[in-house]
Amino acid sequence: MNTKHKVLFIDSSHPFLRDQLEAMGFFCEAFEEKNPEFYRQIANQYIGFVVRSKIALDESILPLATQLKFIARVGAGMENIDVLLAEKLGIVCLNAPEGNRDAVGEQAVGMLLALLNKLPQVDREVRQGIWRRAENRGTEIKGKTIGLIGYGNTGSVTARKLSGFEAEILAYDKYKRGFSNSIVKEAAMEEIFERADIVSLHIPLTPETDYLVDQAFLSRFKKPIVLINTSRGRNVKTVDLIAAMKSGKVTGACLDVLEFEKFSFEDLQADALPDAFRELLAMPNVLLSPHIAGWTHESHYKLSAVLVEKIKKLKLF
Repeated sequence: MNTKHKVLFIDSSHPFLRDQLEAMGFFCEAFEEKNPEFYRQIANQYIGFVVRSKIALDESILPLATQLKFIARVGAGMENIDVLLAEKLGIVCLNAPEGNRDAVGEQAVGMLLALLNKLPQVDREVRQGIWRRAENRGTEIKGKTIGLIGYGNTGSVTARKLSGFEAEILAYDKYKRGFSNSIVKEAAMEEIFERADIVSLHIPLTPETDYLVDQAFLSRFKKPIVLINTSRGRNVKTVDLIAAMKSGKVTGACLDVLEFEKFSFEDLQADALPDAFRELLAMPNVLLSPHIAGWTHESHYKLSAVLVEKIKKLKLF
């Protein structure tokens, strides 16, 4: 066995990824171990790491991975990888936002429709024999102005999913210009603050987007808004969101992600949940899901398929 061709699967993925890497000539290994120290001890054996979010790939492990040529993130976000350090060490960092962008876009639209039409609430009521129609009138998307913050893979796909609802779609992206088309209008944040009825986040978690949505941010909207977050929990400061909902500045929230998730996104920090979380649970105009927007049956496969093609292009041997 050539140790220079070994790939370590730190997290699980669709079997297609491992099967294809082995067909390409890589030798793949995986362990149930969760202790980062274990991975530090064996890091120098591998040409590639396959990860999701189990451990941080930072200065404590990357310099030890002396043969490492690539890191393949089975997902979109790269916040658990020190990308700058990896690049300095000659390690290529790959991710697969193309693989789950449709899933995220559909979840954003689905959550919005469910919230505006009170579907979770009315389903519970009907099951209990409660038949309230006037009290459960819904709100239409048609005619509203939707502001997308971030216009990368998920932002652009979400715009496409929303395009049939006859709403005006504005999008702001700090790092893109000239993307207006028949579906979306490129806009400055000032225009979104001025005109948006619905705001959807499509941004990574970076130092500049950590708690981007806070009291100061929310106070700048001229109209009450509905907020959708399918990005990262710490893009939104929950205590400030709750205050904005109590004041009427935010009339509803669709949250697939929460700032109280564990590092791996696999669960909540159950031993450290603050009062803000409990307040959120009590609000009928909040719709929650457990970080599953990009977690469909189809995206499970597509994330791996995207990475296979990107690894092939590296032509490592």
